[in-house]
Amino acid sequence: MLRRILAAGGAAVLSAGAASAADLPRRAAPPPVFTPVPVFTWTGAYFGVNAGYAFTEADTLRTTGIGALQTNVNNGLRRPNVPLPQDGFTAGGQVGYNYQFTPGSGFVIGLEADAAYTDLNRRRSETIFLPAFNPNLLTNSYRADLSFVGTVRGRIGYAFDRFLVYGTGGFAYGDVTQTVAFQTNAPVTYFGSRSRIETGYAYGGGVEYALPTDSFLNFLKSSAVTAKIEYLRYDLGSRNILVASTGAPLSPGVGYFTRFRTEGSLVRAGLNFKFGTF
Repeated sequence: MLRRILAAGGAAVLSAGAASAADLPRRAAPPPVFTPVPVFTWTGAYFGVNAGYAFTEADTLRTTGIGALQTNVNNGLRRPNVPLPQDGFTAGGQVGYNYQFTPGSGFVIGLEADAAYTDLNRRRSETIFLPAFNPNLLTNSYRADLSFVGTVRGRIGYAFDRFLVYGTGGFAYGDVTQTVAFQTNAPVTYFGSRSRIETGYAYGGGVEYALPTDSFLNFLKSSAVTAKIEYLRYDLGSRNILVASTGAPLSPGVGYFTRFRTEGSLVRAGLNFKFGTF
């Protein structure tokens, strides 16, 4: 009998304890942890590569004769205006630095230097047959070559998060070779040539987009890789070349002046690898 009373009492105590535990407040769940998404900024140094299409714009050579030789120009024996258009492939690289005033969207300023090979090499030769004259064969040859062009430019634009629109302008330089040769029958009777680094200016604009950091193009594991499309116009000025008498027979007089103008455009795409502030 006593054993039954003790068992019943124990059951009652356990039931009361369970009921009291159910009435206790439950421990609150920890708040969720939010990881802030970093805001992209264009601030930082970068380097990259580019490739595209190059073409000239003012590509007409203008020739005048010195003294009595102007008569040959007037009569079309040495043409006063010779079109020498050039176009071809361009490829190169660039380095630069951007600074963005406010992360996310905002104004961006920067400085960029680039150098590119340009396949702008054009030659033209024409022969004029004069049946009523002796000698009766005149050959006029022209060459214009821009083997590379480089620039040092400022950039200013506005970023819409990972999308940047910008304008650019500054100093330009290039390796220029220009040649003119006038022949009467076989010998070269008048010749002029110059090859040097010319300087001038360049301007243009473009759009650039920052790809996701884990893009397959980011094989250098930089803080960002950006892709751009850019238009750049360069102008390295105009020069007169003295196409002087070579002293060969049938080359009377001092010679001619031929004026070359070196300017054109680059339309190119590029990739930049950015390092520094995310």
